[in-house]
Amino acid sequence: MLDRLAAFAPVDLPVISLYLSTQADRRGRANFDSFVRKELKAKSQTYPLRSPARVSFDTDAARIKAYLENIRPSANGVAIFACAGAGDFFETVALDAPIDEHKLYVYHQPHLYPLARLSDEFPRYAALIADTNAARIYVFGIGENLGEVNVKNPNVNKTQLGGWSQARYQRHIENYHLHHAKEVVEALDRVVRKERVNHIVLAGDEVILPVLRGQFPPHLSGRVIDTLRLDITTPEHVVAERTLEALQAHEAKTDVERVNRLLDEYRAGGLAVVGAHDTLAALSHGQVDELYLSASLEEIHAGDEEVGRGLVDESQKTAVMSAGDQTLKVKVADELVTRARQTGANISFIEDATPLDDVGGIGATLRYQLNSHNSILVGAARAK
Repeated sequence: MLDRLAAFAPVDLPVISLYLSTQADRRGRANFDSFVRKELKAKSQTYPLRSPARVSFDTDAARIKAYLENIRPSANGVAIFACAGAGDFFETVALDAPIDEHKLYVYHQPHLYPLARLSDEFPRYAALIADTNAARIYVFGIGENLGEVNVKNPNVNKTQLGGWSQARYQRHIENYHLHHAKEVVEALDRVVRKERVNHIVLAGDEVILPVLRGQFPPHLSGRVIDTLRLDITTPEHVVAERTLEALQAHEAKTDVERVNRLLDEYRAGGLAVVGAHDTLAALSHGQVDELYLSASLEEIHAGDEEVGRGLVDESQKTAVMSAGDQTLKVKVADELVTRARQTGANISFIEDATPLDDVGGIGATLRYQLNSHNSILVGAARAK
């Protein structure tokens, strides 16, 4: 969905991006209705009556209100993107992940920063919980279960193998565990490839976990970030909570390490840039490999800011220029996210962004550098 929204061509009509918390309050009710009515009415009145912008906006407002009457009760948040005047554009997503506060943006393209922020905070990952004859593989993302695979093998006990010596029985059990582990790892490998999962959290009993790890090929071993002690009967919501905690702890630790490497690379004049202007310029040339943003960037760069003409795509210039003015103003935080999605750059939001504070909360590692004639100077980014 982020990729589809990033591909939306900027228009000179209002594009609504609405983020709502739909969690129940103390009285068991969602309390977004008054916010929606008040904010949509206020924004609508800023456009001349019967103008194309007003007609498009009011059409969107009516459609949004109708949609909100039927959102699923279990959703904790919802994001809506609409512009009736641009081919009846209307995209929605109901989320299990919580949205902290209601926000309405009206811009010339979808406002993706909060959605990208949620995607980073609740990333897609696999959780494998297993014992000696069963396994469950979950794929979690955006705070919800995106898929589940179960592996079940018959339980074998010594009674069924009467007359066997202890040694023969032990070898049989070990072979059985090995067969079960191979089957589980094959299923996990299929899930990881299909779902494009980068992180795995393991959980299970002390008997099967070492056997499973012994069967992991290198491309799976490198994705394992933590191992937890959880029983196979652990409820799904507990598995989700515990594994997400492990993932976020891992991300917090690696964030510090990656930002330090970014700043070291920048200081050495290597494959890195910092600050809004240079990072936007690198995104404009498709140079960025990974974009690093402070988690509070939207507060740091709250309003529209003037940028150089070379940093805005030609298709955007009519939409973002002030009437009768040649200055170009954009929402920097959103422009960075959109440009990153358009050029295939990874996006990382840094929770403890103290190291980035002095450079405006923005930095990026590069795939290559350009010389003064815009030709490639360094052909490939160094390995992460």
